[in-house]
Amino acid sequence: MTYPIRPITEAEYPAYSSVLTEAFGWTPHPDQRARWQSGTEFDRTLAAFDGDLIVGVTGIYTFSMSVPGGADLPVAGVTAVSVLPSHRRRGILASLMRRQLADVHERGEPLAALYASESVIYGRFGYSRAADELYLSIPTHKAAFVRNAPVDPALRIKVIAPADHRADFEALYERVRARRPGQYARNDHFWGAVLADEEYHRHGASDLRGILAVDDSGVRGYALFRVRSNWNDGVAANEVQVNEVYATDPAAYALLWRNLLDRDLTVTVSAWGRPVDDPLTQLLADNRQLRARWGDELYVRVVDVEKALAARAYAAPVDVVIDVTDDLCPWNARRWRLTADVSGAECKPTEEEADLTLPVVSLGAAYLGKDALQAQLEAGLLAEHTAGAVRQLAAAMAWSPKPWAGLVF
Repeated sequence: MTYPIRPITEAEYPAYSSVLTEAFGWTPHPDQRARWQSGTEFDRTLAAFDGDLIVGVTGIYTFSMSVPGGADLPVAGVTAVSVLPSHRRRGILASLMRRQLADVHERGEPLAALYASESVIYGRFGYSRAADELYLSIPTHKAAFVRNAPVDPALRIKVIAPADHRADFEALYERVRARRPGQYARNDHFWGAVLADEEYHRHGASDLRGILAVDDSGVRGYALFRVRSNWNDGVAANEVQVNEVYATDPAAYALLWRNLLDRDLTVTVSAWGRPVDDPLTQLLADNRQLRARWGDELYVRVVDVEKALAARAYAAPVDVVIDVTDDLCPWNARRWRLTADVSGAECKPTEEEADLTLPVVSLGAAYLGKDALQAQLEAGLLAEHTAGAVRQLAAAMAWSPKPWAGLVF
């Protein structure tokens, strides 16, 4: 059977949303559903129809994302990928993803990115794990900092109500996000999600709380968190649950974490989804006490090889011919010569012999700076035709700090 695909109208949103709730297995609060609807770009939704019934959906958020070197690149933020359980294994997901990639290319966006509910799904559509994250748990009685941790006497902590300081958060985030690949510009919808504080967002913890690191010139950092109260036989064992920490400089960052770790009546500080090279891992004197679980974060799909590779910076000079294989985006499937140094990069089609052959998923894995290519070569997932070509490309594409988006979309 064929299932026609088209964007939905606003009037069709309830049916579109019902596919999401059925596929993901949860029922959102009506206020949550209204917030998601208000943030939906209806011209960028896609729905597959079985007669009048919507049976599969996907959508896109339009935003710009920082790439290595600090440049902003247009990115299609893929979201809401779902198929009704009654219509699985009929090619609906594949049809939606193919159509979506064609639409992204037509708009001139060189990258698509997503958070994967199931990590095994998206490799067949050219997406690859491009950023990782840590889930941290820190016992506060073992959380002393190293002796040379940065301190600025001009800094002080200010306790605030987050709802009153959104402008401070927005301004500071925009100041710092270009430093780390994967950070994307947040519109009103996403800031609303960051500061959402209805009871159903708390999951048994406190209301959303905040602190600022300030000096006489203004705000140099902020943290958002909740506290889960726990009293066992009259002894306090609270947990601070950290949502976000951003700062303009190391001293402000250290001060924010010091305040979070030193809160009275608290035994544990936890943080879901931190960058793998979070400076906190270096600040702790006894980092053996840090309990960390490594997980996948952002997945990236290179939609336009030429634009994407020319747009980012490179950590070392590189001059290689790459033979890219790409079954879904035929405009990518050819040989490309990438030349780059500190002055810039150029990626052009070529008929020269290839130095290496790799699938487009390998480019996605390495694009934001995650060091992935050498391991893929050793795993047999790409082919090297010129000795040292993979090492040269891997060294050029690796980046510090490591990529991390920091907010699920």
